Amino acid sequence: TVIFSFFVVAYADRMLIHDWKNMPEPWLLWINTCILMITSYFFHKTKIASDRSENVKVKNGLFTVGFLSFTFIFGQMLVWYQLLNLGYFAASNVANAFFYMLTTIHGLHLLGGLIFWGLTISKFLKGNYRISKMQRSIELCAIYWHFLLIVWFVLFGLMLFT
Repeated sequence: TVIFSFFVVAYADRMLIHDWKNMPEPWLLWINTCILMITSYFFHKTKIASDRSENVKVKNGLFTVGFLSFTFIFGQMLVWYQLLNLGYFAASNVANAFFYMLTTIHGLHLLGGLIFWGLTISKFLKGNYRISKMQRSIELCAIYWHFLLIVWFVLFGLMLFT
């Protein structure tokens, strides 16, 4: 939270200088936002299923969350590809550099969350678990994904309306 807060303040401060040139918002960013919202929803449903010891729903939910999370990351890479092909390089404008930096930091946090998601799902698949012990891991992962969604809303809103 502190890292994102510092970068948001730096972004807001830096955009006031005359050389700031807004970059376009590719439509794919909206799709990626929807994917992240759906991912957070499925993590919430998976947490509820784990509270009820519904193993099949937990397994399906965890796989869905993983698929959607990797889809989001792939979508972000496509956005970068589109922008780079249009000539929006990080070195050519401060606004571009901030966009790439903020989306990279967010993506790295998502990848970090996927490490813990992977540990959770591997325990589940190996059968080395009691659903009561997995509930805490699933709950913490769900909270983390909700946090990343909120951070994304702030970052996306900042980039969209500036």
